Amino acid sequence: MNTNPIFPVPYERAGVLTPGLPILPHGVERYPVPGGGSRAVRVEQGDEITVQDREGLQPVELVFFAPDGRSDAGMIGATGGRDPAGLKAALLGDPSGARVVRALDAAGFDIARADGTVIFEGGSRPGEFRSFVAACDGLLIVCAAGGAMEPHEQWAPTEVALYIRRANPDMARSGLLPPDPLADPLMDFNIRPGEAKPYEVRKGQFIQVLDVQGRECSDFQAFSQRALDRGLEREIDPTTTRSLMGSLYPAPGIFSKYFSVDQEPLVEIVRDTVGRHDTFGLACTARYYEDLGYPGHINCSDNMNRELAAHGVRPRGGWPAINFFFNTMLDDANAISMDDPYSRPGDYVLLRALTDLVCVSTACPCDVDPANGWNPTDIQVRTYDKSNEFSRSIGWRKTPEADVEQTKKTGFHDCFARHTRDFTEYAGYWLPSQMTNHGAIAEYWAAREKAVVMDLSPLRKYEVTGPDAEELMQLCVTRNIKKLAVGGIVYTAMCYEHGGMIDDGTVYRLGETNFRWIGGNDQSGLWLRKQATERGMNAWVRASTDHHCNIAVQGPLSRDILKQVIWTPPQQATVEELPWFRLAIGRIGDFHGPSVVISRTGYSGELGYEIFCHPKDATAVFDAVWQAGEPMGMIPLGLNALDMLRIEAGLIFAGSEFDDQTDPMEAGIGFTVPLKSKEDDFIGRAALERRKANPQKQLVGLELAGGIVPTPGDCVHVGKPQIGVVTSAVKSPVLGKVIALARLDVAHSELGAQVEIGRLDGDQKRLLATIVPFPHFDPTKERVKGNYG
Repeated sequence: MNTNPIFPVPYERAGVLTPGLPILPHGVERYPVPGGGSRAVRVEQGDEITVQDREGLQPVELVFFAPDGRSDAGMIGATGGRDPAGLKAALLGDPSGARVVRALDAAGFDIARADGTVIFEGGSRPGEFRSFVAACDGLLIVCAAGGAMEPHEQWAPTEVALYIRRANPDMARSGLLPPDPLADPLMDFNIRPGEAKPYEVRKGQFIQVLDVQGRECSDFQAFSQRALDRGLEREIDPTTTRSLMGSLYPAPGIFSKYFSVDQEPLVEIVRDTVGRHDTFGLACTARYYEDLGYPGHINCSDNMNRELAAHGVRPRGGWPAINFFFNTMLDDANAISMDDPYSRPGDYVLLRALTDLVCVSTACPCDVDPANGWNPTDIQVRTYDKSNEFSRSIGWRKTPEADVEQTKKTGFHDCFARHTRDFTEYAGYWLPSQMTNHGAIAEYWAAREKAVVMDLSPLRKYEVTGPDAEELMQLCVTRNIKKLAVGGIVYTAMCYEHGGMIDDGTVYRLGETNFRWIGGNDQSGLWLRKQATERGMNAWVRASTDHHCNIAVQGPLSRDILKQVIWTPPQQATVEELPWFRLAIGRIGDFHGPSVVISRTGYSGELGYEIFCHPKDATAVFDAVWQAGEPMGMIPLGLNALDMLRIEAGLIFAGSEFDDQTDPMEAGIGFTVPLKSKEDDFIGRAALERRKANPQKQLVGLELAGGIVPTPGDCVHVGKPQIGVVTSAVKSPVLGKVIALARLDVAHSELGAQVEIGRLDGDQKRLLATIVPFPHFDPTKERVKGNYG
């Protein structure tokens, strides 16, 4: 892959590597451009412009406007004469286009008169880039052009990166600037390290506390204005908040609120891009520094006292606060410790005021411990009017170096929102936990007796194409892909060299050189791309998760429901003909309906199917399935019921039954490693051969007496020594008993053996259990094969 000195590199000093803080050369700015979207950036004469195609095969349109309104690609050294049709579509159809439209309107530029240029039009490799130099000042617009992808197609627009190396960087500017506001701010002020600033916020308004440089703690406290007017100090109270929220760590999300001692809700969290903050310790105090040998050290509590005095708030030796970005933790003895914050440059928390407030925020001055990564920096605070609409989200990243992404709604979100408001964050998306008028038990029984529809859109999809696609898949997964027919699907593991699992997932073969990988995490797709790039394979691996949303219809009646809904052309199998682990390309209703891919797969242990479509067709697909299924007793199913189904069926889950230290045999899916019939080498083969010859752990089923459901992670004992760990557990509705999956030492994994599950400290309370075969329910998989009435 090409390299260039403008690209970011991980920060490293004295042997300490921090990939979460990538370093750009001085004067270089980076702007991600979403797939199918656009970005407008002002450039100056002499600025170097570089566009990098992150995943390959992504055409990019460029438009440049001079200050006088002229558009000429030659002003950046490019060849123009092209109509920027992709950009025009993006301005209308992609959310990123709104900002570009505002920038054009503010400058008075006419996109209809734009002189466009296209790069990477003939194909590009992952990481390939093109560079230009601006001959004059102007506005540069970059578009990663592309539209909706049909579910049977394998090209989706993907993100590109724009880098600007400034010809005249501001030498007086130190560090990074705050990112653009989320909307037009009411207040927008910077807090330098060692400062605190008070501010007033009206009910319904939003507060954004932003870590500009990264790794900086900011203490936040809010007082009820109504109480202060009566001479009462009623601020956020940690004990009340913990008790009412039922959580030691007040977590961000749809129900996260913070209360006064009078149990009045003061603020709620709307967005959090970090996910790790202090659990209501004190803001730093004079005594803290004195006890460390630093008398007179500036501290946040004294700063807050000084600034709050004007509002009639009495001083305190130490202020309880929401210590945003402060990374404290409790060990197994409940002792408090700390480490560097998790926050990166531009990370923030967005709150909404639930009543009129007097607030105070700080930028912590601590430079004697890891609280601020040993380097105090600045905090930005912005407030926004209540008329704004901000989606609720928890930030997530594909890799430590990746840009933060907000929690998204799937294409089917609004369809399931008709049935519930109980959504939880799952792998960067909102998924329903359970349905308002049903609940997990009713949803479970519907899956066992009738049918359910569930949202599985967060599954990660990657399109693997090119002449070497089969070779790449054969190298990276444990199953024999050479034996997979076109239209076939295989469940497999993907491993590292040492045999630990990256992911489990399914490979869909859409053509001789066309595959679709569907897994649980992005790391598996990134691993595929890494191998293709490093080994010089003629294959491309491109993310398509946001272009393939999918629902699963599962249960005994799923075939009878979908045969009314799915039309397939003569050369494709009908729903009734479709065998287990096969796919068909069809449409909803008839020849003119929305395009779908349907597969005979699922994650419930029941007869079932998955339907893949583009998000633009999601509502039509759901409504068609619902119209056919509701009269037959089909109901929606959430994550709580799905966990019951999959544990009974012995289906494994990442982070529970496997991780990167667990091999497929230890995870209970040794059947996905055909070492004898797959003669070709693959990544991890040598390690798996050694592990299989010398097994250490084995996944087993447990039945428990006593009715108590153990917690994943509970220790499993034979007498005093621990011999394993519980990976998943549930009270099985159909079996009427508590069951579990556990990973045990092979010396104690014999069927019928008695073991004990430790609670409390592992010794003071034990749950008696027996090792039994698994799957606990339908061990011959007759139900998933559909061989019942």
